Amino acid sequence: MQDFVDIDKKNKQYQSLIEDSPLAIYTSDQDGRLTYFNPAAVQLWGRVPVMGEDFWSGPWRIHFPDGRPMNLSDSPMAKALQQIARFENQEIVIERPDQTFKRLLVFAIPTFDDQSTFSGTQNTFVDITAKTSYETKQSVLSAIVESSDDAIISKDLNGIISSWNQGAQRIFGYTETEVIGKPVSILIPTERLKEEDTILGQIRQGNKVKHFETIRMTKIGKLIPISLTVSPVKDVSGNIIGASKIARDITEQVEAQASIKRNAQNLELLNSIGKVILEQLEVKEVLQQVTDVTTQITGASFGAFFYNTYDDNGEAFMLYTLSGASSAQFESLGMPRHAALFKPTFSNSEVIRVDDVTMDSRYGKNMPLFGMPSGHLDVKSYLAVPVVSANGEVIGGLLFGHPEVGQFRAEHEDLVESIASQAAIALENSRLFEEIKTMSDKKDEFIALASHELKTPLTTIKGYLQLLAKKKQDRVNALFIEKTLDQVAKLNALIADLLDVSKIEAGKLQFNLEHFDLRLLLKEVMETFPYTYKTHKIIFHDANEPAIVYADKQRIEQVINNLLTNAIKYSPAADLVEISLFKDAEVVTVRVKDYGIGLKEEHKSKIFTRFYRADGVVNVSGLGIGLHLTKEIIDRHNGQIGVEGTFGVGSEFYFTLPANGG
Repeated sequence: MQDFVDIDKKNKQYQSLIEDSPLAIYTSDQDGRLTYFNPAAVQLWGRVPVMGEDFWSGPWRIHFPDGRPMNLSDSPMAKALQQIARFENQEIVIERPDQTFKRLLVFAIPTFDDQSTFSGTQNTFVDITAKTSYETKQSVLSAIVESSDDAIISKDLNGIISSWNQGAQRIFGYTETEVIGKPVSILIPTERLKEEDTILGQIRQGNKVKHFETIRMTKIGKLIPISLTVSPVKDVSGNIIGASKIARDITEQVEAQASIKRNAQNLELLNSIGKVILEQLEVKEVLQQVTDVTTQITGASFGAFFYNTYDDNGEAFMLYTLSGASSAQFESLGMPRHAALFKPTFSNSEVIRVDDVTMDSRYGKNMPLFGMPSGHLDVKSYLAVPVVSANGEVIGGLLFGHPEVGQFRAEHEDLVESIASQAAIALENSRLFEEIKTMSDKKDEFIALASHELKTPLTTIKGYLQLLAKKKQDRVNALFIEKTLDQVAKLNALIADLLDVSKIEAGKLQFNLEHFDLRLLLKEVMETFPYTYKTHKIIFHDANEPAIVYADKQRIEQVINNLLTNAIKYSPAADLVEISLFKDAEVVTVRVKDYGIGLKEEHKSKIFTRFYRADGVVNVSGLGIGLHLTKEIIDRHNGQIGVEGTFGVGSEFYFTLPANGG
């Protein structure tokens, strides 16, 4: 009796173990109908099967491990019933009603009663979803690490390398077997070893080092720029046990940034030299700027411009400008017209670029040196670019040198050629400028001489005419003498204007500045004008108050006389000229208005140009210098001058001067 009690007790214990088991356990009879399932099975299946009605298993759907649908009759549980055999460690995937999936290991075991008769199966499901997911992730992660272009390295807190991927081998050149167990310092240049101490210090504190750009060393000793990201590695207890390092080779990025910076600098230099070439006409200044800029752009150790000229023997070229070296270092060149390296540039206008001039067959051919002169600049890389005029003449050459080999590239050649072509234009402009300047100097000299030679006889003629005018003459002779004196006065005025223009251009026109009342000066001029010009009436409009300016009184009187004379000359059919005077806190304005032929719009912007005369003015004498001289005088007084009016109606010229000499 006690035996039955013990058996019943054990059965209850077994049943309790199964009920509380975290594993999904269920049984089925020999026909496959479910006869029992524990709570863990319900939780795994996501549904509660109907006891005695559901067959083979409790899941909603079953799939093969690769995702293909599986019929219940093909499941390990069904096969265990059909074949009365054990099916263990069989992997399946079940689909739950909520459309989530679980990956399982199935253990299907046939069961027998006390008479050893087959009674069904006992099935156990082990959920391996999490384990499989972790293994998959680890596999994927391992594949990513191995296939990464970046170097992924792990090390302990002493800096000893413990893992090394293919990316690390590609970047640094070491194989995995060569570096495992070695200190990571084998990758660090000596002068940067302190960086590793700093990085490990950050890792020990649990900090991550992000995108640290530095320099590391390959197996062959080549230095490369890299970007480092270093993260702490922790054990299951959260203790920091090492570091994971990702190193990215940023050589291309650094070179691209350097190229962008270099191109920006070159563009700035090209703009600056372009401005100099356009604005500067002094040959020495242009060539020095060209030499400096091209030396900087090419990265040359030195640069020089040589003029293609000749000595007494008919063979030489002359050093003109130099950058990056002293002229004393070039003295040993002598007159190297025969140098084989120089001749193609200066004789045939060829560009010469040599990576190592000492290995060039043309090197060292010039007597008597046969090689590099003692004390001369050390040159390996060599670049020579001719400066050629528009007619094909080689004006000179730009020569560049560097003590290291292979320093000059095709882009340097192209840049220097471009600048050389601009320099040729600038040199031609400078030559033309010098010619024009010489002609202008001769012109000024001629005007001064001619004016002096003309004024002497005119003074004599004027004196004789004035003597004749004092004697009693008949009416006709008196009129002739008067008109002749008028013409002499005009000639004197023209000669004076020519001299003034010449002085202005030479910067020699003197001004005697003083404070005076412009209103009184206008009234004085108006009082004397009717004696010279009797055809026109002059009306003066003003506010009847002083208008003080700080100016050269004689020159301003000259301006007023010029404007009044022009107003009368260009209004032959009228008899009125009006002068107006305005002033405010800033300026004093004088306006001279006539009712003559006026000006077309296209002439207004040019009327103050030297020797300019409007088309269609054929009956009025003049050289076209009076208004030019007038504008120069006003400009020198920091004033403004202009003209308004309508063609066929009249013109109104005006000028301003700072009030109170401000």
